[in-house]
Amino acid sequence: MAAQLKCLLSMVAIMTMAGLKVTVADDCLPRKFAYGTVCVCNSTYCDRTPEPETLSVGKYALYTSSNAGSRMRRSSGSFVQSHDSQWSGDEIDVDMTTTYQTIHGFGGAFTDSVGINIMSLSPNTQLNLLKSYFADDGIKYNIGRVPIGGTDFSTRKYTYADSKGIPDLNNFDLAPEDEEYKIPLIKTAMSMASDEIKLIGSAWSAPPWMKTNNDYSGIGFLKPTFMETWAEYHLKFLDAYSKQNLTFWALTTGNEPLNGIVPVNRFNSMGWTPMSHREWIGRHMGPRLRGSEHNSTLLFAIDDQRIVLPWWMKMLMSDEQCAKYIDGIAVHWYLDFIVPVKVLNEVHKNFGDKIILNTEASQGDKPWDFVKVQLGSWARAENYANNIIDIKMNAVFGRICSKQLRHLSMTSGKL
Repeated sequence: MAAQLKCLLSMVAIMTMAGLKVTVADDCLPRKFAYGTVCVCNSTYCDRTPEPETLSVGKYALYTSSNAGSRMRRSSGSFVQSHDSQWSGDEIDVDMTTTYQTIHGFGGAFTDSVGINIMSLSPNTQLNLLKSYFADDGIKYNIGRVPIGGTDFSTRKYTYADSKGIPDLNNFDLAPEDEEYKIPLIKTAMSMASDEIKLIGSAWSAPPWMKTNNDYSGIGFLKPTFMETWAEYHLKFLDAYSKQNLTFWALTTGNEPLNGIVPVNRFNSMGWTPMSHREWIGRHMGPRLRGSEHNSTLLFAIDDQRIVLPWWMKMLMSDEQCAKYIDGIAVHWYLDFIVPVKVLNEVHKNFGDKIILNTEASQGDKPWDFVKVQLGSWARAENYANNIIDIKMNAVFGRICSKQLRHLSMTSGKL
């Protein structure tokens, strides 16, 4: 309901601007770059966005970011009664009797590259930056994706059991990147957050000796003889982080299995077929997870582009042994421009008790993106916003709000 009201408030505020009282103060310390404006965060200053106070009936608070340079600028105003004779705008009916999916939150990823960049800053700048993401007067991220081993945001390819031919995983050990970057940053973020930060673990690849191509990347699949070992690998990861007092809300069944099927040999990746995928979930990973001390950790399938939906999910769920262990569907956004959002509606229609969670999105990823980093790019902010509107708003309460909000100025933060 909170999400419904937020959407409604934003639309009414944009359409009517009735009784608007603009707050002059803008806490952003702006700096202009070639592609737009960013807010400076350094050792002595970082902008803050305090939570709004309780509003009286009929009032609203609006936070605006714009291409002109506004960043979370607050304004307030009053609603116009829809039955007023002077009303000439659109009316929006909120059906409070129909419930769609819950928004579990927003977040980013604790990747190696995040750690490298944040740790390169002065200690006070690190704290100010993390506060702006996780503190109550920041944007209050409450979800953090944690890679299980190396990723495309790593400086090298690695897993936690690189030594060949040790099926009992006695050689399993966290990497220096976990000890130096991921774990310290997660703990600092948690110390700043008033609410729980839900951690989601995702592995990009099994160790090469478990795979058909004996490599970290390229066209390669898990060898059938190592299905149980690969499940045990995930439990050892959960055990290792548990020793650091870090508990995971969820695991995914592997990042982008399509990358292990297409001829791309750039970073950690491992392919699944729908048949091998459901075999591993239903006969190995699911039973081992539910039978462990981590049995409250959720399991999300797919963790790839929505181009595989709904057919891949249907193949998984057609196997009762597999279906009973799947708690949700993780999706990425990189092929959204060729796959309509309606596939998520189909998944929700067929599997309404499963959480749909967008676990990855980034900019500058396409081959035609010659400029990978565009500081302050409003076009990229709009891409994020449209994606959030499509997925979050569509899943929560239908398409009508998504259509109305498609061009609303918004920003989306990402670690």
